[in-house]
Amino acid sequence: MPERSESDSRKLLRRLRDVLSTPAKGQDRLDRITHIIADSMGTEVCSIYLFRDAETLELCATEGLKKEAVHKTRMKLGEGLVGRVARLGQPVNTANAPAEKGFRFMPETGEEIYSSFLGVPIQRVGEKLGVLVLQSKAARTYGDDDIDAIEVVAMVLAEMAELGAFGNDAGLALHRQPMLFRGTSGQEGAAEGRVWLHEPRVVVTNPVADDPLTEIDRIRDAVGVLRVSVDDLLAAESLDKDQKAVLEAYRMFAHSRGWLRRMEEDIQRGLSAEAAVEKEQSTARNRLEQVEDAYLRERLQDLDDLSNRLLRILTGQGRDTGADMPDNPVLVARNLGPAELLEYGRKLKGVVLEEGSVGSHAAVVARALSIPMVIHAKGITGEALNGNAILVDGDQGIVHLRAEETIARSFRDKIAMQAEAQKRYASLRDLPAVTTDGVKVELLMNAGLMADLPSMVGSGAEGVGLFRTELQFLIRNKMPQRAELASLYGRVLDAAKGRPVAFRTLDIGSDKVLPYMKPNDEPNPAMGWRAIRVGLDKPGVLRMQVQALIRAANGRPLHIMFPFVSEFGEFKAARSHVLREIHRERSLGHTTPSYIKIGAMLETPSLAYAPDDFFRLVDFISIGGNDLKQFFFAADRENERVRKRYDVLNVSFLSFLEHIVARCAPFGTKLSYCGEDAGRPVEALALAAIGLRVLSMRPASIGPVKALLRAADLSHTRAVIDEAKRAGSESVRGALGDYLAGLEI
Repeated sequence: MPERSESDSRKLLRRLRDVLSTPAKGQDRLDRITHIIADSMGTEVCSIYLFRDAETLELCATEGLKKEAVHKTRMKLGEGLVGRVARLGQPVNTANAPAEKGFRFMPETGEEIYSSFLGVPIQRVGEKLGVLVLQSKAARTYGDDDIDAIEVVAMVLAEMAELGAFGNDAGLALHRQPMLFRGTSGQEGAAEGRVWLHEPRVVVTNPVADDPLTEIDRIRDAVGVLRVSVDDLLAAESLDKDQKAVLEAYRMFAHSRGWLRRMEEDIQRGLSAEAAVEKEQSTARNRLEQVEDAYLRERLQDLDDLSNRLLRILTGQGRDTGADMPDNPVLVARNLGPAELLEYGRKLKGVVLEEGSVGSHAAVVARALSIPMVIHAKGITGEALNGNAILVDGDQGIVHLRAEETIARSFRDKIAMQAEAQKRYASLRDLPAVTTDGVKVELLMNAGLMADLPSMVGSGAEGVGLFRTELQFLIRNKMPQRAELASLYGRVLDAAKGRPVAFRTLDIGSDKVLPYMKPNDEPNPAMGWRAIRVGLDKPGVLRMQVQALIRAANGRPLHIMFPFVSEFGEFKAARSHVLREIHRERSLGHTTPSYIKIGAMLETPSLAYAPDDFFRLVDFISIGGNDLKQFFFAADRENERVRKRYDVLNVSFLSFLEHIVARCAPFGTKLSYCGEDAGRPVEALALAAIGLRVLSMRPASIGPVKALLRAADLSHTRAVIDEAKRAGSESVRGALGDYLAGLEI
């Protein structure tokens, strides 16, 4: 194999660019491309395999293999050498392909006479499109220059695909085909709209450049601008130690000579400045997927972010592309902070994230705004374009992008049915949730923003069972002042118009990390330093928040509860802080609450076995169902493999909840259930049947829950549950389903 020169590489890329500029069908272009690459590289075989779906590769064009195998030969991701290249995102280079582990012989291609094999991924910024393969009869290993040259070619093919050069007839139609993404429900509900990308894709329209000197000047100038911008950020006086540490890592990469040198080498081989940035970014993204070390992953993420900044400098394509947001926008992003989501506000119809978590800040805000959300929709930012039609099913955690009309019609029917049901529930707004056998169940709403409070009247909620106070801390870049918090809490109480509001003190830690607080790298943060543990270890913050709540009450009743209490001693210590602040405020002559109720959230099984004195001392208990269930079943709520395996209607869990009810009863301790399950009608009915008379949920769930409660007989429901237990059922869900089938709701 002759060595490749820089001029040969540029000649090859120019020939490829000519193919792009010449009118032709997609298949004809692919056929010409394989011929040109084989001719230029001096090899007998050049083949292009493209993804038909996320798991299947198809031979779409070849020079040297049997033509009848095109569009017939397929393999799964990871299968054979081609599948290995696609799965790892790295080249495979061997002089004796049949001897390689995992080699798959495909007789229909006629490849048995070829020994050497070089496969490189066709990928663009984390988006895997296929594999480019060279084969020859002679047993030889391809040299570094050949690998570099063919990787550059693969990069150009990826950009050509992005520009739609291969059309539908070649089997590749990026951003045109209907796509289904399965993720996780972040917030229930359904929405139809148009994609609005939080960070629009940078489109590279000139992957090949004729003048490397001009392109090198462009990349150097852009890197210079990037370095100045990072240096300016570092010079800001408002930065704390941790923020400076992050930006120092940014500066290290921005000033990396190796990064700039590699991009300049790619330009010398014929790429434009933009394509060279994307090639290095794709390499970093691929490494990011392979690395397990958390620190190194963060550093590679820094490089990925810097590459995006550099691309925007080179192309002038900022976040504001000049496009108008559609009337029915569905926000699509890799991840999102709570402040960014709040900036969009209620204008959004839905939110779809590639990352995130069910307990993340953004998910909490989405629930507060009642915006359907799907998280973990892997790959959607690489596939969606601004304006694409999109359907978000927050109930099932499914997203349809550019859906076929039959699916869209079915989805619209679902939305219409939900809207009709909401009208029916609205007629129950002012009626109490009283069962047919005369049992009253108090229905409260969860909240975390002032924007939530108008829902109290519309939903018929009798109060706020949980007001999350951490959102005001999470959406700021510095600690809020006591006066700010007091003003906000006062407005919340004003909006409640005398209805009770249970303020949960700051619940941070786990997946809720304040931007101005040093993060703690814990192996299991959900069971680590969080919530009341942070409050007791940082008493200044706890006292400041309690003072703000006392002043906000201004003579009105006040309900405070502490999150994640796991033992009696924690509650006593936290309660003492409140009583001391009440005494201090009185001594200063300030108005104190007319009365105060101090409660705890029961989110760990240990608290259910606390001494009697705990149940005697605590004014009220709120069962935090989401956390309690994950600890009871030892099933991480962020782990999709296990979180849906465990059911609140499992007999063991219901029996445990009955134990909690029994612990509270002798002392008259008010008990409520707060969490997603409280807002699901069947689960809510079961909870009420075992003795829970207060349920707290998102506002939109109150109507459906009230409708079922008013139609059901609680004593009969309890009998159904008890009979299912005696019969040895693992869950009472089936028995309840049979009972409810006979009700008119």
